[in-house]
Amino acid sequence: MPDDLTATPTELHCLTIADAARLIERRQLSPVELTDALLARIEALDPQLNAFLLPTPATAREQARAAEREIMAGKYRGPLHGIAFGLKDIYATAGIRTTSHSKICENLVPTEDATTVAKLYQAGGVLLGKLATHEFAHGGPSFDLPWPPARNPWNREHFTGGSSSGAGAAVAAGFVPGALGSDTGGSIRGPAALCGIVGMKPTYGLVSRAGVYANSFTFDHAGPMTWTVEDCAILLQAIAGHDPKDPASANCPIPDYRAALTGDIRGLRIGIVRHLYEDDNTVTPEVRAALEEAYAVFRSLGATLEDVRIRPAADYYAVKITIAESEQYAIHEEELRTRPGDFGADFLGRALPAVLYSGADYVQAQRERRLMLGEVASIYEKFDVLVTPTAPGPAPRLGTWRTISFWQNSSLTTPFNVTGGPALAQCMGFTPAGLPLSLQLVGRPFDESTVLRAAHAYETATNWRSCRPSLDPGVAFSTKPPPSIRPEPDNDPAVRDIVVAACRRADLSLNDSQIDMICAAAPYVMAMTRRLRRERDFREEPANIFRFPE
Repeated sequence: MPDDLTATPTELHCLTIADAARLIERRQLSPVELTDALLARIEALDPQLNAFLLPTPATAREQARAAEREIMAGKYRGPLHGIAFGLKDIYATAGIRTTSHSKICENLVPTEDATTVAKLYQAGGVLLGKLATHEFAHGGPSFDLPWPPARNPWNREHFTGGSSSGAGAAVAAGFVPGALGSDTGGSIRGPAALCGIVGMKPTYGLVSRAGVYANSFTFDHAGPMTWTVEDCAILLQAIAGHDPKDPASANCPIPDYRAALTGDIRGLRIGIVRHLYEDDNTVTPEVRAALEEAYAVFRSLGATLEDVRIRPAADYYAVKITIAESEQYAIHEEELRTRPGDFGADFLGRALPAVLYSGADYVQAQRERRLMLGEVASIYEKFDVLVTPTAPGPAPRLGTWRTISFWQNSSLTTPFNVTGGPALAQCMGFTPAGLPLSLQLVGRPFDESTVLRAAHAYETATNWRSCRPSLDPGVAFSTKPPPSIRPEPDNDPAVRDIVVAACRRADLSLNDSQIDMICAAAPYVMAMTRRLRRERDFREEPANIFRFPE
């Protein structure tokens, strides 16, 4: 357990967005002073964490000076004016390299900003740099890419979670008070959980994806990662809203998210999705104990809690993986055919097996998703918020990840990508070794306000936000990559024949190791598609039906 949970941080790198904004508005803190302090911290400590792929000090100082001039002239824009932020390196930045942490895009320099980036600039934000991710927000943690993976500030030998890995590390380490990540199956909430911060997957369509490198068109969400719930609300306010550049963008009113943080959750109806962590996934005893303590906090605040069941996690996982991996493969099809060796092994081990999916598999998964959306609609009539853990345990050590686990195991976060509503991860305590544990709150579509209100009430009633990771630039630790472990392929000749035939149809030229990756995953791919096969009424529409552009 961290030594002192009651200490109040006063250093500039410990200021929240809200606190820094108050000081800047009162002209008690200069944006230049804040930016310089954070850049100095990044320079001193990021070599230990690899959170940044590309710091942008010149851009940051120019933006900070411009913000200071505007504020001194009485042109204060709001709570992000002069505030530093970071971007997962899948967000397009005009004139600034955007790599997706891959050799494929190693030298890509966009000519336009992503819509969300433009909105943060309009709010007066200061870009400190581009942050590490898993390759194309998918494969990792990988040591065979042009840049190393990010490390966890609570223990550098441990994983950050993915794929918004650098964002999780940078916020936790006090490099930036806020960052933008993306979440396709848990890629905001996973790093938020393992790095002990707040991360929110907004409702699908609430935040524009335009200019964000696609992982899955169906499931991609852009969202905020911050130290506190209030900061999350501030950042979400700036980026939410309709964008005609994003065909999935929702045209709906945007409430005042910060105003929802009343602290009052009396009468709030909370559904505990207990089977997700007691039956469907294995979690550590530490997670179970922390959950029970969290439930007690909610009860003490006047909420009512009751168990609720949704589908088994494996059902959601089969739907999500079948759809998302098919889309991921289509996005990278040309490069997978012509230059597969330029991808990292973990990305290939996830992307290549999608060659086994058929068009019928994809459509059946989309049909099943529509049924799932109808099922949870009735649950939201009874409950305001659902609660589960975010991760099955604390951050594992780097080097323990196995690509095949992606195919073998369902997750605690993926069901809520399928259902599409808001889901937020926040710290709910620490292990005796000082690694964070995380709570997940899930809400109705477009009801971010209630999720934020519940999360803020819990955060205010606990003292977890007063603890920060301790970083010492002089501490030595191993940077040696862990040994690479080849997958154990399925040795059934019939399976290999199916794989080779699928690769031939797709015009893939793969080496034996790459074929082995597909063979290893093949039994799990086939099991997922079997879950989707049942007699269906012809009227069962897929979730992604065609609409004319507005």
